Amino acid sequence: MPSNSERLNTTDHSRDSAGLTYVYPVISRRAGGVSIGINLNPNNACNWRCVYCQVPDLKRGSAPRIDLNKLEIELRSFLHGLIDGDFMQKHVPPEVRKIHDIALSGNGEPTSAQEFEQVIELIGTIIKDFDALKDLKLVLITNGSLVHRPSVQAGLKRMAQLNGEVWFKLDRALSDERQRVNNTKISLKKIHQHLQIVTSLCPTWLQTCVFQINGEPPSESETHAYLKFIKYLKDEGLPLKGVLLYGIARPSLQPEAPQLSQVSASWLTAYGEKIKALGLTVKLSS
Repeated sequence: MPSNSERLNTTDHSRDSAGLTYVYPVISRRAGGVSIGINLNPNNACNWRCVYCQVPDLKRGSAPRIDLNKLEIELRSFLHGLIDGDFMQKHVPPEVRKIHDIALSGNGEPTSAQEFEQVIELIGTIIKDFDALKDLKLVLITNGSLVHRPSVQAGLKRMAQLNGEVWFKLDRALSDERQRVNNTKISLKKIHQHLQIVTSLCPTWLQTCVFQINGEPPSESETHAYLKFIKYLKDEGLPLKGVLLYGIARPSLQPEAPQLSQVSASWLTAYGEKIKALGLTVKLSS
């Protein structure tokens, strides 16, 4: 656990703040409360390498084997501390002393864990044992690249039964920009196919991070391509809940960090208005 004098804040999402392998608390600026993080990638491995990523020593790869017993012990113990102990009073500012969600995010792509489906089942079992958590939201923050796997789809179906939702990363629409920002060769066609799968299984938000590279925000050709793709999804009738549009709030730990900076609040707001004009809900976080 954090030391008694240590207060959680929105700029520190350290995965080892609780001294545990899989479970960590953060104050989520988008959620407006305490988010209980589940880190299935303690090896700092991901199949993408986003230039704004705050994971130290990030490497290419998948999640290691998950010790489900250890995960259960950590999560049950941590939830007891939040609900019945003095964790909130010691470590959380008064205005955000509520448990908002359990979020699978962590130090890499969580759906790369072979035990993803079992992890969702385990979380569901644990939540059921806490009366105070019966309305708790379960969030998966994902790049969406592995949703073709049957085990991932089974986990998503179970998530939908557990008040779950997916935050599906779509930072850029042009392939060269995706390569530049996310270091992935995944095509927009494949992203479209994966969005069709995800939205059919679990409520889904698009999650888009925008920022400046070398002082320049996303180009007009990129924003045009992004809006065109969003409109296509909307016209197709894909049941998206909306777009989580946000800027970079914490320093990147990737080599490109010196090149990155925030877009202006006015730029972000204007971009959000263009997305709203297509008939989608937009939640904005600077």
